[in-house]
Amino acid sequence: MESSREVFIVESRLISAAQRGVDAFLEEIVGVIKETVGGELNDVALKHLNGEQITLWGYYVLREELMDGGFVQLIYNGYGPFFFDNPFAKAMRLWGLKDFSKLLYKAKSFYDKYKDELTKPCSDDDFMGLFERFPEFDDLDDSFIEDEEYITDCIAHYVDEHIDQFVTVKTV
Repeated sequence: MESSREVFIVESRLISAAQRGVDAFLEEIVGVIKETVGGELNDVALKHLNGEQITLWGYYVLREELMDGGFVQLIYNGYGPFFFDNPFAKAMRLWGLKDFSKLLYKAKSFYDKYKDELTKPCSDDDFMGLFERFPEFDDLDDSFIEDEEYITDCIAHYVDEHIDQFVTVKTV
């Protein structure tokens, strides 16, 4: 296994981002993590990151997918194995997000049940039909959207309290 790459961020950049709010703070950290490993969340990048960095970047992918098209889109776009066959939900629980973790475990149960149908290539019209065919995900999607700001805020606080797990802050 290859070793982790150290991810550096300049302190003034981090402070400036934090002053703009939790989204900017997290985007700055995720941005430097991505930059360090080439910008793609793939096997090569994963070999160079620690579990905390992978989990944070993963949350950003999950949030983007869920806000855009919910769990159906997340699974159809091929992210099911990353989130449901790995300990992502457990990591969220360990980060203090117990309710969000429960939501992810519930989504995993539907993923396990429907993944074959949800991952088949299909036309745009057929893809849109997936939302009607799998209404089980609707309440989960709604719950995430309602709680997204709170979840993101909790993640920002976790990252801030464990900053050395994510980046090395340099004073320049």
